Amino acid sequence: MKQTYDPRNADILVNVDGELLPRAEAKVSVFDSLVQGGDGCWEGLRVYDGRIFRLGQHLRRLLHSAKAMGIEGVPDEAAIRREIHRTLEANGMRDGVHVRLTLSRGLKITSGMDPRLNQAGPTLIVLAEHKAPVYDKGGLRLVTSSLRRFPPDCLDPKIHHNNLLQSILAKMEANAAGADDAVMLDTRGFVAETNATHLFLVDDDGVVRTSRTVACPEGVTRATVLELCREHGVPHAVEDLSLGEFHRAAEVFCTGTMGELAAVVELDGRTIGTGALGPVTRRLSDLYAERTRADSEPVLAADA
Repeated sequence: MKQTYDPRNADILVNVDGELLPRAEAKVSVFDSLVQGGDGCWEGLRVYDGRIFRLGQHLRRLLHSAKAMGIEGVPDEAAIRREIHRTLEANGMRDGVHVRLTLSRGLKITSGMDPRLNQAGPTLIVLAEHKAPVYDKGGLRLVTSSLRRFPPDCLDPKIHHNNLLQSILAKMEANAAGADDAVMLDTRGFVAETNATHLFLVDDDGVVRTSRTVACPEGVTRATVLELCREHGVPHAVEDLSLGEFHRAAEVFCTGTMGELAAVVELDGRTIGTGALGPVTRRLSDLYAERTRADSEPVLAADA
């Protein structure tokens, strides 16, 4: 899987600290914490017909991450919503859009790791692009990475931070193997997630199973799938899962804002199920599409 360039994004305006800048001029300082150490947090948002799915949940996770990281002077949710709205309006974007929302610790007075060098407040970046779901709905091929996801006693996975080197190196392994993405295990050997998405399996009894959030973030799409299972009587479980359980599963699928739900048809050279989109994955994908239409929310309240 390789994302492709959409020529409609050539002339987009990017919001950097409230200033709408042409793509070529949208930059942050070499003294920004993102450049200095990947010191920031982020969210991916998807726009459906002018509305954003579970925007409130995404913004709460962003603010929780910023608080856990001790970032000071963070704008409140209403202010962030206004900047997202301004960016989408300025670009005339209403559908088929992905928004990368980034909050950096901000500018440093000189290079260094010490957060006391950050005295200008955080940097907020709203990058909206024309981008359809990136995964091939016909099925993904995955391989298992040699890299392990951090447990919370090393680096809390519930902080949605910009330090993505683990994921990048795992993705490079997948690229070298000719696969779409990489499965990442935790330090105990259980499946955590892929380099970019959460993972689910469907066992021979039709039970939808996914890993605990021991070494992966609390995904909004993941939570929505579990919610749909509860509402529609789909048996499901959240538990530690071994790689072998995924190898022998009847179905496997991944979830994420960037790609929604996508079937996995091969893992480590083993065909998953029939090697095609399975019935449970199809049903949950359809239910998810209905939920995004029903539950996407306006960026601004009617009286804002």
